[in-house]
Amino acid sequence: MSTGPTPQGAVRHVLGHLLTPLLMCLGMGLAYLGAFHAPDPHDLRVDIVGSGPQAQVLAQTLQDKGAGALDVRTVSDRAAATTALREQSSFGAYLPAGHDGAPELLVASAGSGTTATAVETVFTRVAAEQGEPLKVTDVAPVSSGDPTGQGIFFLLVTLSIGSYASVAVIGGAGGVLPMRIRALLAAGMSLVVSVVGTVLAGPVFHLVDHGLAGVWAMSWLYCAGILMIGIGLHTYLKRWTTLGVMVLFVMLNFTSSGGIYRPELQPGFFGSLHAWWNGAGFVEGVRGHVYLDGHGLGGNLLVLALWAVAGLGLTCVAARTEARRRAAAVAEAGSAVVASGTVAGATAGATAGATAGATAGVTAGVTAGASAEAAAEATEAAEAEEEMEEAVAV
Repeated sequence: MSTGPTPQGAVRHVLGHLLTPLLMCLGMGLAYLGAFHAPDPHDLRVDIVGSGPQAQVLAQTLQDKGAGALDVRTVSDRAAATTALREQSSFGAYLPAGHDGAPELLVASAGSGTTATAVETVFTRVAAEQGEPLKVTDVAPVSSGDPTGQGIFFLLVTLSIGSYASVAVIGGAGGVLPMRIRALLAAGMSLVVSVVGTVLAGPVFHLVDHGLAGVWAMSWLYCAGILMIGIGLHTYLKRWTTLGVMVLFVMLNFTSSGGIYRPELQPGFFGSLHAWWNGAGFVEGVRGHVYLDGHGLGGNLLVLALWAVAGLGLTCVAARTEARRRAAAVAEAGSAVVASGTVAGATAGATAGATAGATAGVTAGVTAGASAEAAAEATEAAEAEEEMEEAVAV
């Protein structure tokens, strides 16, 4: 008598589980290559500083040559250009003749280092056509501990991995716990992960040199949203939760966050997500808080808060779903016990009398029900353990 799955059954089991990494491979390829493989500016707002005919002609010439890549306007003076850069309504400001007579370009690398580089490339050519070297002035530089300007993005990655890995553990190993306990665990882990991320970004690597309290608050709100949504989804997706969370908070999240390329350098799909996805809310919120005098902070905090509220709501709905499932399972188990007892009682009653048959029937029914319940619990525990191991390994 066979005591385990056949080799063919084991192969089918493994192949079924290999579907998850294959879908992850496909999803990551589509998301990352689609978002990052060919950054190209479109409607990238830049300013020409000046109000005379020379500035107007230069602006119109760049607009025409850009063929949709640039959105070129003129501003009256350097102060207005600097304000626009710090408010991210512009990403470069060109002064045809600076204070020393040479052309000057103003950028704000804290808003996006790659965008500043793209703008610098454009106006380096413009200055070369005028036969002058280009002077570049950064009106909003990043901290000395983050020379690439992408430290906030890698903080986002750190927080995201800690959060969705916690979802896998709480959902898999803690699946038998009541939802309120899992929600408390999620809240606790969001706090721990946010503190770890903030300490690494601040005192350890100095990616952020001030405003750490605000960075921590946004980190906690971001992590809480991921964890609450994840444990809520687990009720419905089970072993597919890891894939679902990775789609939401890696594939679509990292690519639309603006941490590598802002929407002005990306395809329209990812640019449209940037306006309301939680990763973009975190990256832009931290940039505004730390480097840009709080510009856009309120809107980005609202984005993070709405995701956290959505996660809390999903968790409540999942708790009600699980309660209904438990009630249905109890009713079904009770019906099975009664039916089993009746059949056993009738059979035993035919040979041993009604009284003895009824007693035997009840005993047999209870035993059968207990055995079935124990088997179901063992199966559920084995599936949860397998799910957790697979999810954490991935």
